[in-house]
Amino acid sequence: MARMPNMTIDPKKTTFFIQSMIPQIAELTIFYLNLVTVSRLKRNPTVKTEIKLRGFGENIPAGFLTYPVHQAADITIVKGSLVPVGEDQLPMIEQTNEIVRTFNRTYKTDILVEAAPLVSHVSRLPGIDGKEKMSKSLVNAIFLSDPADVIAKKVMQMYTDPDHVRVQDPGKIEGNVVFTYLDIFDEDKAKVAELKEHYQRGGLGDVVVKKYLIEVLNAFLEPIRIRRSELAKDPEQVVKIVLEGTTATRQVAEQTMHEVRKVTHLDY
Repeated sequence: MARMPNMTIDPKKTTFFIQSMIPQIAELTIFYLNLVTVSRLKRNPTVKTEIKLRGFGENIPAGFLTYPVHQAADITIVKGSLVPVGEDQLPMIEQTNEIVRTFNRTYKTDILVEAAPLVSHVSRLPGIDGKEKMSKSLVNAIFLSDPADVIAKKVMQMYTDPDHVRVQDPGKIEGNVVFTYLDIFDEDKAKVAELKEHYQRGGLGDVVVKKYLIEVLNAFLEPIRIRRSELAKDPEQVVKIVLEGTTATRQVAEQTMHEVRKVTHLDY
């Protein structure tokens, strides 16, 4: 059974802020839009994948196409040098660094810094529907805030092996989301290996495996739910932390924009 690691984020070490309350990000985005072409944005692998998933075709919203530029502004407005990302976001970091290099070269400066990606051991979680990416917008995600009954409902909907019709039939574990999640979240690797072997030879039903995964996920998420409940008892303190972080971030962002306006001769 999975044991919950210490996932506490200390506001004394980590700054929380509300993005929409940092107007400098939008301002810097406008600067960057003049440094990247439409064709380059369309070639971004992450953007291409998202366009396909959403079925935009040629009707791509301009805001959607340019969101990598906005992400570049998110990172560089605070001169971020190390960015935790999923594997699918690596093209975004690459595009950010391209923009940084173009800006510094164009304006003969070094005020902007390139960022390095920090990819976790598990670089991407598949959606419960079997699609390669879990996403809120695709309605195939499990959230840290989900209560136990919602977790159970979502796991029971998980994509497994469509050819595993009868319990006695051998099943496939490749592409089977239930086993993918067990590999990630269950620390009892021997138990997972045993379930895989049983499933592949036949005689193990999907419902049994799913019920076990429900136990594993709820054990993992319960400490998070408890901590979330504790924080919910003092919402004023939570708001205070976020607003203080937003004020501090705005000061950093304004300093960055001061430097940007100066080298672009727009500091009048």
